[in-house]
Amino acid sequence: MTGKRLRPIIIKEVRQILRDRRSFMALLVLPSLLVFFIGYALNFDVKHISVAVFDQERSRRSREFIRGLSNTEYFEVRYHVDSYREVNRLLNEGKALVAIVIPQNFSKRLALGEDVSVQVLIDGSNANTATTAISYVTSIIQTYSTNSGAKVMSRSGRELYLPIDVRPKIWYNPELVTAKFLVPGLIGFVLMLSAVVSTSLSVVREKERGTMEQLMVSTLQTTEIIIGKTIPYLFIGLIASTLVLIVGFTFFGIVVRGSLFWLYVGILVFLLAAMGQGLLVSTIARTQQVAFMLAVFSSLLPTFLLSGFVFPIRSMPAVLQILSNLTPVKFFLIVVRGLILKGVGPTALWPQFLYLLLFASLTLGISSIRLLKKSA
Repeated sequence: MTGKRLRPIIIKEVRQILRDRRSFMALLVLPSLLVFFIGYALNFDVKHISVAVFDQERSRRSREFIRGLSNTEYFEVRYHVDSYREVNRLLNEGKALVAIVIPQNFSKRLALGEDVSVQVLIDGSNANTATTAISYVTSIIQTYSTNSGAKVMSRSGRELYLPIDVRPKIWYNPELVTAKFLVPGLIGFVLMLSAVVSTSLSVVREKERGTMEQLMVSTLQTTEIIIGKTIPYLFIGLIASTLVLIVGFTFFGIVVRGSLFWLYVGILVFLLAAMGQGLLVSTIARTQQVAFMLAVFSSLLPTFLLSGFVFPIRSMPAVLQILSNLTPVKFFLIVVRGLILKGVGPTALWPQFLYLLLFASLTLGISSIRLLKKSA
């Protein structure tokens, strides 16, 4: 295998790609556009939750309590109601996601240092929003309760004693911005989809036009044909990855904390694994329609559901956790998030690199064997 033998098949593939300018631009620009739009659209940050308040006391202390909610970006007190019927109506119609009911003896019981029951009703139809709202409300109420207790005890000449001093410090993503978690994952999601689809269609297109048989009966070896057809898409994938990183930095402020060299090594190995899967699909399918369906089905669903891109793998049943090891995106996400967000080095990520290399070698090897059998 020499550069002279590979050059003709590479040039042929590049010309084929450039002839179809729409597909070429889609491969190059589409990943960046998807990261841009999905990064803004897919957001798990729960803010500006609509709140309805049923204040049965209407005192200075109760209004002060309500201001504690409205002074944050998480809640917007939009409705002040006078009955439980209005509370039910707002929750049923979805106009309010949280309703807070303040009792009539709110101020009196606080002044005496007694317990006060504040009712919080939350629309649980959206479990993610409801869970987040519960944690926000609980945190705000606990803060207000601690401050109120301190005031009561200070009036009696005592100080509030808190045996545990909790000072949480968040690493890697201190602002807890969803985009900083999702965009690195989107790199794997988008590259996997585009690499598998483009590579599978490339080989099947040759079959439909009858040129694949000409290549197979030439002096070129099967391995040389596969490598020659893979290299152009490999370079396109690297360029698309660079554009994705630029979009992430420009619009979402995502900075690569680790080594750019090892990041590109990870992207390169991952693209080889994805293209190996695409070539394997191309050896099974006979038409571009079937190849497209198989490529999308084998890359889109596992990547979205089983890679840890959105849903945590540890929360899945044991069977699905085992099946998740069949998708290379799962391991690539560990690499890309580790390098971009945490700034770790290859010593912490070598198992993932090893898996991606094994996956690429296995799929490319099986694809070569299947193509060789069909040509025999």
